[in-house]
Amino acid sequence: MNPSLLDLFTIGIGPSSSHTVGPMRAAKRFVDALAATGTAVARLRCSTYGSLAATGKGHGTDKALVLGFLGETPEGVDADQVEARIAAVRRSGIAVA
Repeated sequence: MNPSLLDLFTIGIGPSSSHTVGPMRAAKRFVDALAATGTAVARLRCSTYGSLAATGKGHGTDKALVLGFLGETPEGVDADQVEARIAAVRRSGIAVA
């Protein structure tokens, strides 16, 4: 099998893919692992550090994390629906800081 550029690079929601792809994948892996245990979650708090904490909101890290917790992947998320999905989460009463 010949490697593709997509094996090396993934374009994520922006404005900064470097601040969204990893966090979205990590959040999805977390919820997948949690689901495998059968554990019910009543509350979840997520903290970021380093450059993700310093510039995360401006670069979309917060949105990427929420989408990852909702089960989205960088490759599969519908970029046209990101704002609507985040707005729906906010309307649901879930705090997104």
